[in-house]
Amino acid sequence: MKRRDFFTKSALGGAALSLGIAPVASSLTACSSSSTSKKMSPEEFGMFSFSDKAPDGKPLQAALIGCGGRGSGAATQFLMAGPNLSIIALADVFQDRLDGCREMLKEKSNNEVPQENCFLGFDAYKKVLAMPEIDLVLICTPAYFHPYICKEAVEAGKHVFVEKPAGVDPVGVRTLIVAGKMAQATGLTIVTGNQRRHSRDYWEAYLQMKNGLIGDNIAVEAHFNTGPGWVAKRKPEWSDMEYNIRNQSNIKWLCGDHVLDIGMHNIDAVSWFAGMNPMTAEGFGGCVRRQMGDIFDFFCGTYVFENGKSMLATTRQMGGCEINVCERILGTKGIVYLNDQKDIRIEDYEGNVLWAYDYEKNPMKNPYEQEHIHLVESIRLNKKINQALDLANSTMVAIMGREAAYTGKLLKWDDMLSSDLRYGPEETDISKFEMGAVPFYKEGDVPRPGKDANI
Repeated sequence: MKRRDFFTKSALGGAALSLGIAPVASSLTACSSSSTSKKMSPEEFGMFSFSDKAPDGKPLQAALIGCGGRGSGAATQFLMAGPNLSIIALADVFQDRLDGCREMLKEKSNNEVPQENCFLGFDAYKKVLAMPEIDLVLICTPAYFHPYICKEAVEAGKHVFVEKPAGVDPVGVRTLIVAGKMAQATGLTIVTGNQRRHSRDYWEAYLQMKNGLIGDNIAVEAHFNTGPGWVAKRKPEWSDMEYNIRNQSNIKWLCGDHVLDIGMHNIDAVSWFAGMNPMTAEGFGGCVRRQMGDIFDFFCGTYVFENGKSMLATTRQMGGCEINVCERILGTKGIVYLNDQKDIRIEDYEGNVLWAYDYEKNPMKNPYEQEHIHLVESIRLNKKINQALDLANSTMVAIMGREAAYTGKLLKWDDMLSSDLRYGPEETDISKFEMGAVPFYKEGDVPRPGKDANI
């Protein structure tokens, strides 16, 4: 699939197709900078409604696949989204995760999952998908599993909430694209865990940008530079597979490295605001402090778009360093400052505030909650939402930057999207995975730029 074709199918197909977002031209080329230009309305841009609760309707019964911290949080947020919602089944590969999540849902949300609906093992998700009473599934597993379980869920006729990213490699991303097209054809909803797309302050800033407040766009920046990630110290009784999964955020084949695991939030936001995909990427990164796993400590990627405009993306997980988590959209008249610290604003190049979101006048829901309100609204109000192609798009941007850093090479979008690069076991049927040896994984075996070329 060519880069231009992918953009057309994603921005004009995935978003417009169902997000409620109308087809828009590239933000990097088509911002209205004239004061006489007609200002477009939120509806013309397909802006979400931002209700505090989803409307009532027929009871919706969900299953949670992946009962760790993110899964437990997503389940709670789903139950808060509106009336007549329940979690009736759980699936995980660890008994302690199943038990902990089940207990938490009962205590915190008054939601009791029947013991017979708690499934353990790599085939547990299949047992959930086989339950006819399940309306939708929340997929909160490690990233490797996202596209494959999502595709099977759509095949089973379930609506889907799937966490970011779209996978850890081009093969996984293409699988999610297939799932998205299947969902489109059958009228199923897919909402993804890129919560900035469900944040009202981001949307208001996007509307200001599209209506010309910063002039013509020049460049975008995405930064997720923070402290060290979490680790789980290995226990003697753990198999290699259990060690990998319990430390999935440090294991490349499971998380895709932290540029996908956490940097995806920012890369997705600027991909949305830019409205187009890059032609090329180059970058660098390395591992200097990490004590376990096989991923980098930091990345810096530079991207070039078809029109010559650029993007800078950085991620870092190191202690004692400056923390910076934000996005910036640079235009000829000003800069959009984006962040999750309730400080979204637009300034000119002299520091004058041209616009700022009024948090006191327009209080907003936590976007982690708002995305589930939109999920339920989509199903109950028959508002088609399908964010699969948007997630695939931004995941490919992150993958291209990661592989540019891993290899030290200049990489092209078309080559990456069609690449057969794949991380993980040779066995492709997830249900056949076992808690045993992981022969392809080697502790500390990080990529060597200039020497390793996996593309």
